[in-house]
Amino acid sequence: MLAGFAFTGCDDLLDAVPKDRLTEPAFFKSEAELRAFSIVFYGNFPNPGELYEANDDHYTQNNLSKEETGTRDPVDVSGWSWGALRNVNTLLEDMNNCPDVTVRTKYEALARFFRAYIYFEKVKRFGDVPWYEHTVGSADKEALNRPRDNREFVMGKILADLDFAIENLPTAKNVYEVTKWSAMALKSRVCLFEGTFRKYHAGDVFLATIPAGSHDYKWYLDECAAVSLELIQTGGYSLHTDGGVNKCYYNLFHTYNATDLMDEVILSQNYNIAYQKYHYSGAVMTGGSRGCPSMTRKLAASYLMKDGTRFTDQANWEKKVFAEETQNRDPRLSQSIRTPGYKRVGEDAVSSPDFLVTFSGYHPDKYLMSADQDTYSDIDLTLFRLGEVMLNYAEAKAEAGTLDQSDLELSINQLRARVGMPKLNMATANADPDPFLYYDGTTPVNTWGGYQSPVLLADANKGVILEIRRERGIELAQEGYRYYDLMRWKEGKLFECPFYGIYLPSEGVYDIDGNGSLDLEVYSDNKVGGAKITKKLDSDIFLSEGTKGCISLHHNTLRTWTEDRDYLYPIPKAERNLTGGALKQNPGWNDGLSF
Repeated sequence: MLAGFAFTGCDDLLDAVPKDRLTEPAFFKSEAELRAFSIVFYGNFPNPGELYEANDDHYTQNNLSKEETGTRDPVDVSGWSWGALRNVNTLLEDMNNCPDVTVRTKYEALARFFRAYIYFEKVKRFGDVPWYEHTVGSADKEALNRPRDNREFVMGKILADLDFAIENLPTAKNVYEVTKWSAMALKSRVCLFEGTFRKYHAGDVFLATIPAGSHDYKWYLDECAAVSLELIQTGGYSLHTDGGVNKCYYNLFHTYNATDLMDEVILSQNYNIAYQKYHYSGAVMTGGSRGCPSMTRKLAASYLMKDGTRFTDQANWEKKVFAEETQNRDPRLSQSIRTPGYKRVGEDAVSSPDFLVTFSGYHPDKYLMSADQDTYSDIDLTLFRLGEVMLNYAEAKAEAGTLDQSDLELSINQLRARVGMPKLNMATANADPDPFLYYDGTTPVNTWGGYQSPVLLADANKGVILEIRRERGIELAQEGYRYYDLMRWKEGKLFECPFYGIYLPSEGVYDIDGNGSLDLEVYSDNKVGGAKITKKLDSDIFLSEGTKGCISLHHNTLRTWTEDRDYLYPIPKAERNLTGGALKQNPGWNDGLSF
């Protein structure tokens, strides 16, 4: 923070206005100047990899994250950076140089949207944070060294900023610029997170600083439901259905320009190789040297059968091989990973799961375009879309205890109808909760990583909440949501559960998807040969039952989750040291500082 403010409060020579570049007193006088300055705000959105890579219980990589292994350290933790906030507050302070009130109001709304976004990311990561709504100079020791504000205060400020943004941002659809609808979608996300975090973490150390009389979790869930419903009903958006049930979901992630997805996409990141604006989705999904993100069997098994029945209710489902388990499933499975008959964009040949890239056998495909994009990709990446808002609405109503069947018709059942799946019935779901999706502690090991929060298990809506979580996991797979979903549901212990890949009934040579090509050989001593990839048992690959079973991912890697510590990141030690202890450390973290 100090580095960002180092040139404030200098002597007269350094305070002189430079003649060769724009400075604050001479800037912000027109909409063009406000727009030019505010473009930098869009850099606050996630890095591209955060949207198509993941490291959690649904999508994992060959190297586990520090979050999963329990090895985060206050010395090298990131995220406590405030330069982006300074940019936002600079515009808010100096926009009065512009004489046009209408223009000023528009850019104030934009800046406050991004201030809310920045602070929401901080709250998710650190809990309590100091609220700054003015720029701070290096001489302002009191401001720099102030303690954190409590979560309730900061959330109130975030929602005030979002309400202002909703009221004053443009209403015309624009997939590349923040609008009223972007602000409503963000408010939906914020309120769902806070409401469920307060519900599932009630009584935890993480909420200990919230003052008496603060809003309860239901208040936030009601706010989420209200803004989500308004967006669904008045935003003019609809689910993207071009391509029919067997292609429309796929098309959401295989269409270069978000302008062709404006029916559903609210806001997207714009990429164009011609302007050196690109990312690496192609390299990640095909290269084998960028983490090898792979779907786990836990997520794959949660996809329903095409007729709406549960795959995991079938006899011996655990022993179904890949070519069998992927048949007659929710169409979103074959539109998210390589299943039998898969053809890459621009190719006529069938491609199998590539074990150079996927180590689970479930090979992801989202945002993978033609082979000429394997080095640099410029397909647009979605930030907000109607599908998420529908899921937020259903979950908020269910968690608040106010859900009825009509709410499901507005949300979950729209998503299911898009891909030709049967409707979710609330009464049926609550009468027969899916045992695959939760763990009640009656067996020694939570083998498949079922949800286990006591708050959930005691909820009268447990069955329908589980189904909404199933839908969220499937609909938003590989879009960057899962880690913080587990945080707000208090399900971090799921990182300690086994992670599995496809089932292999023995050693041998496998045509994984049944297309006639030999994709994988697993051997103990002598190789048969002929397969594209060979893996030595108990060295290159591990199976859950020794010489057979599901591929055991991260077989020898210790994963620990500390319940009274790991739901928040530690405050960086260096930042605490700078403030002389004014910044108190988060619960459970020891950075060696005595104050």
